[in-house]
Amino acid sequence: MRILVLGAGALGGYFGGRLQQAGAQVAYLVRPRRREQLLRDGLVIESPFGNARLPARALLAEEVTPDWDLILLTCKAYDLADAITAIRPAMARGTAVLPVLNGLSHIDRLAAEFGAGAVLGGLAKIQATLASDGAVRHLNDWRWLTFGELDGEMSPRVRALASLFARADGIVATAVTDILQRMWEKLAHLGTSAIGTVLLRANTGEIARSPGGIAFMHRVLERNAAIAVANGYPMPDSFMAEFRALFADTKGGYATSMLRDLEAGGRIEADHILGFLLDRARAAGVPHELHEAAFLHAKAYEQRRDAGRLPTRS
Repeated sequence: MRILVLGAGALGGYFGGRLQQAGAQVAYLVRPRRREQLLRDGLVIESPFGNARLPARALLAEEVTPDWDLILLTCKAYDLADAITAIRPAMARGTAVLPVLNGLSHIDRLAAEFGAGAVLGGLAKIQATLASDGAVRHLNDWRWLTFGELDGEMSPRVRALASLFARADGIVATAVTDILQRMWEKLAHLGTSAIGTVLLRANTGEIARSPGGIAFMHRVLERNAAIAVANGYPMPDSFMAEFRALFADTKGGYATSMLRDLEAGGRIEADHILGFLLDRARAAGVPHELHEAAFLHAKAYEQRRDAGRLPTRS
């Protein structure tokens, strides 16, 4: 299988490298600086599930041609427009796009650009980082990828990709017939976590130890579940029980990447997560004052960041 990975960062480098090891023909669409690094040092993976140094075929935008069975999209949601521009020359009849972005709004955007039949649904659960020396560092035992056709068919291309992943070390990949259900479940708990941790600037345990914190998080979770139901995706009882327990755990330490990015003065996925949920809450008639407050908070942060008015660290 011929696979083009957009970028060779934490997710793209890790999943792409493991697919390379499994026998796929993989190339990485990267910027000039990353290309030089890959050509000099190879793709370096440091992981509890095996280290690797692999030769990397690195392409610049002007070198891309439509020769691919699959394009793996691992960018942040705020880079989606640039990602679409970058992969457009690679798209051909029969090319599939597998995005593993947070949220759901990217699905409609990609379908509008390339046709619904070209787009798969996907979820990634992994903690990895791209180190300053160019190595992809896998940080724990999270190594999960879930994917499937949006219409639920177990298609030949999904079966072929599942077979390829089955030969890859360091990945637990699952092809499913209900990927949109899985994506709504992730959005419900990620949206709850983001609203809570961004508004309150604390992790889940710190919120739970604060007066009214557990009830607050449970209220947001219930509203996000109601949004999912209104869109045709009811949350299973087991899901609700799992995340009620997580948000009630006074010893928990979970914080979203959105909070970490915000505290670091970085870009955040405000529109893609918080804005999407706010729009859907309004459309569904779900009480949305908490969604509105979180989205406003995030957008005001972006205004302050763009104006260069964030506090500097000593």
